[in-house]
Amino acid sequence: MDKADFVWVGISTLLVLLMVVPGLALFYAGLVRSKNVLSMLAQVLATFALAIVIWFVYGYSLAFTEGNAFIGGVSRILLGGIVDFGTGKYALAGTLPELAFAAFQATFAGITCALIVGSFAERAKFQAVLVFTLIWLTFAYLPIAHMVWAPDGWLFKQGALDFAGGTVVHINAGIAGLVGAYYIGPRLGHGREAMAPHNLPMTMIGGSLLWVGWFGFNAGSALGANEIAALAFFNTLIATAGAILAWMGVEWAVKGKPSMLGAVSGAVAGLVGITPGAGLVGPGGALLIGILVGALCVWGVNGLKRMLRADDTLDVFGIHGLGGMAGALLTGLFNAKALGGPGLDSLSLVPHQLWVQLEGILITLAWSGVVALAAYYIADKLCGLRVNKEIEREGLDTASHGESAYQR
Repeated sequence: MDKADFVWVGISTLLVLLMVVPGLALFYAGLVRSKNVLSMLAQVLATFALAIVIWFVYGYSLAFTEGNAFIGGVSRILLGGIVDFGTGKYALAGTLPELAFAAFQATFAGITCALIVGSFAERAKFQAVLVFTLIWLTFAYLPIAHMVWAPDGWLFKQGALDFAGGTVVHINAGIAGLVGAYYIGPRLGHGREAMAPHNLPMTMIGGSLLWVGWFGFNAGSALGANEIAALAFFNTLIATAGAILAWMGVEWAVKGKPSMLGAVSGAVAGLVGITPGAGLVGPGGALLIGILVGALCVWGVNGLKRMLRADDTLDVFGIHGLGGMAGALLTGLFNAKALGGPGLDSLSLVPHQLWVQLEGILITLAWSGVVALAAYYIADKLCGLRVNKEIEREGLDTASHGESAYQR
């Protein structure tokens, strides 16, 4: 065991936790109407917690132990074999205690599930969200994580590049959210009534915490205190800055004014875009990825959203889905040494790498999308996916949780 590596990955695990609670929770809560604030906070917190428990019971084993090309085995069910208290020996994953690696990856599973709830915010039953999370995590997240990151995984063997979760986390969550937005239908009054965010300072605070925590997400994925972590750390900084400026610039040119909401959305877009390539591209490539993805996601939450005609409440697909796909493809490009990356020796290898990246994107879209549809259907049949019209008009806070975020 390397103590420096252990400390860095431990800190990174805490940073990813910070991304979700309170980061993502506040980011999402500020974007919904005041009558649904606690509902949003509760859904993020509960889905994250449920994912952590599932990860302990069987998730880690199925995602990361040796199995077949699509799913792992059962040797680490209940994390069995990781610690032998009789001898005091801890199993290692590289230079880390395997328990530390399992904890780090648990937070990835948790944030992926929490991201999805933004797509159907303000109208989903709390119990249905938990049922969906249980099914989708088991049959979508775990196989995709195994295929992309496990040594015997199918996409891993194909050479797919995903340093910190562009495919496993963001595309995976993005398509699941889009399917949910279609399945549950638009909010009452969508397109006819004003549904502006109720607290943009809260969203700014949450978005800032996401940026801070994302250094653990990306640089922690080097799984050690090393040069790759340093590269991922800087790339996370520069890509996000580029994306903020790109989003604000596009908004300024098109709408006449750059908005704070646009700036913080640009930050998230840049973070999503650089995630798959954080330790796999050079700083110049990272800046270009941030600028390109930031500008693209402005269209994602406006033009693409109108084309899709889905009430994706908090733009999970427009930012995480689209940004993840763009980042995955751009990683295949800027990984080349000729373009400043540490990977491909020749530009002639780029077309093949782009095909492998596209293959991973298409498989994730299809697999996760189908599982999500089945999971929503089952949740709907078991407990009803959507609240009734009276509760939706009143707000989910009081009806679902017996609380109110603000005293009237």
